[in-house]
Amino acid sequence: MLTREENDLLTQTGPDTPGGALMRRYWQPAALSEELPPDGPPKAIRLFSEDLVLFRDEAGRPGLLGIHCSHRRADLSYARVEDGGLRCVYHGWLYDVGGRCLQQPGEPKGSTFKNTIRHLAYPCIEAGGVVFTYMGPGEPPLLPNYSFLTVPPEYRSNTKSIQECNWLQGLEGEIDPVHISFLHRFFKERGAQNRAVPGGSRSINSLVGEDLSPRLEVEEADFGVRLYAIRETADGDYYLRMNNFVYPNLGIFSAGRPKGDGYGVNWHVPIDDTNHWKYSWTHSRTSPLDPSEARGYATNSDLNPDYTLNRNKRNRYLQDREEMKTSSFLGMGVNFNVHDAYATEGQGEILDRTLEHLGYSDKPIAMMRKVLLRAIRELQEGKEPPHVIRTEADNHFPYLGGYTGLLGPSGEWQGVWKELAVYPS
Repeated sequence: MLTREENDLLTQTGPDTPGGALMRRYWQPAALSEELPPDGPPKAIRLFSEDLVLFRDEAGRPGLLGIHCSHRRADLSYARVEDGGLRCVYHGWLYDVGGRCLQQPGEPKGSTFKNTIRHLAYPCIEAGGVVFTYMGPGEPPLLPNYSFLTVPPEYRSNTKSIQECNWLQGLEGEIDPVHISFLHRFFKERGAQNRAVPGGSRSINSLVGEDLSPRLEVEEADFGVRLYAIRETADGDYYLRMNNFVYPNLGIFSAGRPKGDGYGVNWHVPIDDTNHWKYSWTHSRTSPLDPSEARGYATNSDLNPDYTLNRNKRNRYLQDREEMKTSSFLGMGVNFNVHDAYATEGQGEILDRTLEHLGYSDKPIAMMRKVLLRAIRELQEGKEPPHVIRTEADNHFPYLGGYTGLLGPSGEWQGVWKELAVYPS
């Protein structure tokens, strides 16, 4: 259980909040690259409770600016992309991706007024099918060389979907090991859980349904937190799932791939304090994805063109009581994003954690909250946040990834994370 002050620190991410200050020290997703096609229009977005406009200039460079023109506050999402930047259609002021005012057509010839204007602008980088932005102070850190951002396009699949609740509710689901035995459980072998565990013949679905109370081990890592969920099997050995929390708002899981060869990612990005985007990737480090992998984890058959879900709280996620009797515990189809949206949105717009009753199964969530609160408070003291990458020497992550597999009868889990480094990072 958190205090009211602690809950506010973790859930509030606006421009003048301690939690928002922490999040802004890292590169964050701003949009999918497909949302910003060449010669496409500017796109109004809301990010960390700020209203912004994202555009691609004629050279293909992404730029993120404050949405209101510095002149008379017109909406720049209606602007023209031309002459090296974004031109306001009200009076013609022109801004480049760095926020410099290049032209003010209505000013007298020889005027230097434009040189005094510096419009709000955030630097952008494009990687892994996503446009990232840095919204913090000072020199931006390096964008982490996570393998899902650096592999060839055919080796990964990614999308996003909206969740109508605070970002932390989504993130906490990433390191909640017991919920997969219920929320994502199928009575018939369906969907991504039908894959066999690497190194074995049993499906993930059958193993998580066999032991509903796994042994949990949690440990801090330089990038965040590792969670080990260890389940006994009827065959006399142990089944392990290892997930990671990565500062400040990523969850990493195995996605059923062999150890080290790729993993799944859910990156929970605040729109404001009551809505967030869930950016999802799956990838392989060694080969193109087959269609079933792409469909099973990153693409979404329940997704509308605007990245909202067909199944949503307004239609009760199309829950089917007959399906609950015969094929799934939840009755909401096979799409995990729908399942997660139901669970997190049902907690309310901002979960009141002062009313919780945490148990043994919530050990990893308690650890994640602890390290996040520590990072916020240390930033308030002037310390650099954890996992902010400043040098190329630090920008590789051989031991970052999810793991799913059988441990054998010994159940030895210590050091499993070292086995991830079988491929170049």
